[in-house]
Amino acid sequence: MNFLIGIVGKPSAGKSTFLNAACLTNAKVSELPFTTIEPNKGIAYVKTACVCKELNLQDNPKNSYCLDGNRFIPINVLDVAGLVPDAHKGKGLGNQFLNDLAQADVLIHIVDISGSLDKSGKRINIGENDPYEDVVFLENEINLWFKQILEREDWTKFIRSYGRESKKFIDELYKRLSGIKINRSEIILALKDANLEEKNPTLWTEDDLLNFSKILRRISKPILNVANKIDKENSMENFRKLKSKIESEIIPCSALAEFYLRKSEQEKKIEYMPGSNSFNILAEESFSQNELDTLKKIQEKIFVPFGETGVQNAINHAAFNILNQICVYPISDINKFTDNNDNVLPDAFLVKKGTLLRNFIRDKVHTDLADHFIFGIDARTKKRLGENYELQHNDIIKIVTSK
Repeated sequence: MNFLIGIVGKPSAGKSTFLNAACLTNAKVSELPFTTIEPNKGIAYVKTACVCKELNLQDNPKNSYCLDGNRFIPINVLDVAGLVPDAHKGKGLGNQFLNDLAQADVLIHIVDISGSLDKSGKRINIGENDPYEDVVFLENEINLWFKQILEREDWTKFIRSYGRESKKFIDELYKRLSGIKINRSEIILALKDANLEEKNPTLWTEDDLLNFSKILRRISKPILNVANKIDKENSMENFRKLKSKIESEIIPCSALAEFYLRKSEQEKKIEYMPGSNSFNILAEESFSQNELDTLKKIQEKIFVPFGETGVQNAINHAAFNILNQICVYPISDINKFTDNNDNVLPDAFLVKKGTLLRNFIRDKVHTDLADHFIFGIDARTKKRLGENYELQHNDIIKIVTSK
């Protein structure tokens, strides 16, 4: 399986609905705060144009699926308990929430863009809460969580022991932070961006430590804001205001609409592909008038202004724009584009842009193949590729080994 997306936000913002919509799970949904206590897990799919169209082939995928020339590649998603102010101090379900996020690669923040929930997720009048404050407080809580992890077990003693030797300090920082899936290169980059790579850690101020924590969080667990409930009263006005206040991307979304469409498609009542801007009713008699009105509302209030519900857009943006993933297809036969069992384009793997061919083979295909690697072949051009070839999006690669 590929990377892990963590779904975060305050209680009742729509996190579990987003999970259900993305993964067709049945996580319990309620307007009551802390309906989610134990994390809910699911499998969502990144959507990308499949190379089968380019090659004019009928593929039969094994590790993914293809629909109308679109390849859907599975990823892990985790919906955690709602976050409230001072969660890093243990308030609400804070400690559990933050520990559950430890292995996430990117966070999708579900923001109640209607402004109808207070800071604890309790229902208030629409527009009474400013969604911008939700964005600020969530980022602040997770930044402070990072700082808390750095400071644990006597930070002063730690920097006195290791702070005078740069490499040793980075190695020990890595050990301290490895539980939340942070690597050495991210630590080095954060030190550089915080202008602390040359400063002795024993001389760091409180502001230095906080700034380093913020930058390290941004690098290792970036956050994508999703404006959920975009079809509610006041939501568009709040959305425009929020866009003017933050520099990062924010995606308009109706997770409830996506879940309704996905369930109707699963029940074969409509034709609908995630990420599309339309649906086709197959059995109108199977819908009540209220349900037909709901479909009409989705078309008019979500598809017309936004082009889709936003759920697939958020998943794709997290994968391709934030985590810089590309898609690679390993095959055995460069003429038929098949594996050893004559499956056409059987596997599609997501890897980080810049991944080298040998590392791709070791991490995604099979370790033994990497140990016996001779060269690769580009199935389009038939050119040989060395172990240090940098993979490109939609590469189709044959791997030649000594075994």
